[in-house]
Amino acid sequence: MKKIILTFGIIFLLSGLVSPQEMQRKEVSLTIYNQNFGLVKDVRYLDLRKGLNIVRFGDVASQIDATSVSFKSLTPPASCSILEQNYEYDLISRNKLLEKYLGKEIILERTEGTTEETYDQWATLGKGNRQHKEITPTVKKVKATLLSTKGGVVVKVGDELHLNPLGRIILPALPEGLIVKPTLVWELFNKKDGQHVVEVNYLTNGINWKADYVSIVGEDDQKIDLNGWVTIDNKSGATYENAGLKLIAGEVHRVKERPKYTRTDMLYEAKSGIAAPQFKEKSFFEYHLYTLRRKTTLKDNQTKQISLFTANNVPIKKIFTYDGAIYRGWWRSSEKEPCNKKVAVSLEFKNEKKCGLGLPLPKGKVRVYKRDVDGSLEFIGEDKIDHTPKDEKIKLFLGNAFDVVGERKCTEHRKISANVYQNSYEITIRNHKKEKITIYIIEHLYADWQLLSESQSHTKKDAFTIEYPLSVPKDGKAIITYTAQYKW
Repeated sequence: MKKIILTFGIIFLLSGLVSPQEMQRKEVSLTIYNQNFGLVKDVRYLDLRKGLNIVRFGDVASQIDATSVSFKSLTPPASCSILEQNYEYDLISRNKLLEKYLGKEIILERTEGTTEETYDQWATLGKGNRQHKEITPTVKKVKATLLSTKGGVVVKVGDELHLNPLGRIILPALPEGLIVKPTLVWELFNKKDGQHVVEVNYLTNGINWKADYVSIVGEDDQKIDLNGWVTIDNKSGATYENAGLKLIAGEVHRVKERPKYTRTDMLYEAKSGIAAPQFKEKSFFEYHLYTLRRKTTLKDNQTKQISLFTANNVPIKKIFTYDGAIYRGWWRSSEKEPCNKKVAVSLEFKNEKKCGLGLPLPKGKVRVYKRDVDGSLEFIGEDKIDHTPKDEKIKLFLGNAFDVVGERKCTEHRKISANVYQNSYEITIRNHKKEKITIYIIEHLYADWQLLSESQSHTKKDAFTIEYPLSVPKDGKAIITYTAQYKW
């Protein structure tokens, strides 16, 4: 009879203790959704007898959704069917093993003529060590009854109670119902003897992917090198050896989602030459599917990065934006209206083929770097993008300009009637840079508005937003003024 030997804090399991029916895996493939779940397709060889068969399908993800499992025999599909399915996940642990033996007989392997200190020293020394031989104690096995495991182990030896007894606890056998790995157990009915090739599909949580982008801005801020990376985080509780890999980008509806995981950042520095894309992309329903052109292994509790694409010399436009209003809407003339003085800096480019892009970009974080004169890369900002189809513009907010300051003030506030007001505004931009720049000034209007006067023409962005492009000379300033009337 095989036994289980426990020391405090350590479990030693004899080989062959749990041996579920092994099925040779033919192939496995994985489709990962960027919502922290995946679809596993596992194809294996299975020998079945005619009639009723009990099959243990091991090496499944511990975060499997057992209600999503589908089974199919690819060899003779009509000859084999599942009568019953169970998902066993009561895994072996020290506490569970002990709990199964509460009130039952166990064996204590005790030592005589030693203290707890010398016993620990003996247990940690190698058998070939001279000191090990000198202090080797006399070992005695004693039968005991396990009474409690809460707050420590309590056993009864004869009429004596022992709290956390010295030595090792030996359990006669593995208690029924405990397993080493999560396992699907099927009751199958098969029409004739023979080997089957079976395909098992199931959903699992705990596996996620996301896109990360690293871009390097050129010296003149006119072009960027953009590198896309796929980051896969596998916490599903299973390893997928030499697996086919597909990624789905899009918002797939599910009844319930679990929180997403994060990972540490990674810096990719482009090298000369562009490698062939590792993923093949295509439309799939209302989503986009990315298929890895080779097999890969995803280990449990592993984060893996795979290159998605590389695009060099993508034209960009640096945009300065000033949105000076802190409070939007009507403001009392008796109070001074505060303003935002910071000018935002963004980079804008188009996701089009002639720029080296033109493929659907999954949502993700874009980190932006620029090379210093000594050749080193310096981080200059980051932003998130949503799922972006081809031929759409992407705008990255990187921070606020140090050498450009904005100021906005209400120069006149008049009450024309009970429901009509009139405000005049002055917006000043001071440029301390060594080159001329263009600032896009954003103004937010409200109610039933109309402009009575303005120092230059505006562009209407939407029903309540207008924009002024303002050219500001180097080491100089420029001013925009306008008067608006609001009616309720």
